[in-house]
Amino acid sequence: MIQDEILKLKKEKNAIILAHYYQDKEVQDIADFVGDSLELSRIASTTNHKMIIFCGVNFMAETAKILSPEKKVILPVKEAICPMAMMIDKEKLLAYKKLNPDRVVICYVNSYADVKALSDVCVTSSNAEKIITTYKDQKMLYIPDKNLGTYLKDKYHLDIDIWPGFCCIHNNLKTDEVDTMRKAHPKALLLIHPESPLALLKMADYVGSTKGIIDFASKSEAKEFIIGTEEGILHPLRKRNPDKTFYLLSEGLRCYDMKLTKIEDVLRALKEETFEITVDPNILVDAKKALDKMLEMS
Repeated sequence: MIQDEILKLKKEKNAIILAHYYQDKEVQDIADFVGDSLELSRIASTTNHKMIIFCGVNFMAETAKILSPEKKVILPVKEAICPMAMMIDKEKLLAYKKLNPDRVVICYVNSYADVKALSDVCVTSSNAEKIITTYKDQKMLYIPDKNLGTYLKDKYHLDIDIWPGFCCIHNNLKTDEVDTMRKAHPKALLLIHPESPLALLKMADYVGSTKGIIDFASKSEAKEFIIGTEEGILHPLRKRNPDKTFYLLSEGLRCYDMKLTKIEDVLRALKEETFEITVDPNILVDAKKALDKMLEMS
């Protein structure tokens, strides 16, 4: 079986397999750890393994490399990218900083190393609220996700500029879809990821990260939930809550890039050790400062 081959090679090469919640269930099941960006970042910074097989998209594997520069980090599918991360680059950020030197730059982890290196601190959807409100009395810039930034700006009335980036999956959600699902499932609670538009977030019973949604649903006494994030989350939700029912808010909640990685790619990555993630050492130093500050403040 392919799973047995993976386990054998993983042991021989002293490798660890990390997978995001949005991966296919077969990939999640073969991973040593499954989590959201914050959880996987923390694991990547503490593991003693010599090799990290990161089943996600490229910025996630890059983050693992920044936090563990001495380890070999492999992204099983080279084409697994994040469109949101491509909506900002260092040249645009440098131009903004030149015009706005007094603003604290808060960078979502869905970004590349050279952008992180120009930022004061990184955040994830799990800790963005905690970290951003720490700077509530200062002027800020939040990059690159307009929806999470707008949500916190509205909630806390912050002086924060919002970059116009977005997640192609969450940003397409519509209030009409919420109305339709609530009519079909009137007893269900609505749980939505903060990368979604503000109008939908104001309709939610809970707004939170992938891990936050899983924890909320697991602790809740409710038995039905409408889930407003990528469909990969349904696998851990159902595993942890076999007595509860979960409905996906929209059929469009499927990330093409997250689904590129198949279990066969994990095996090939272990065999061939491709595709290796590298980060320029000079960029890595500054990017690590922003990530370390995030971990310290989380």
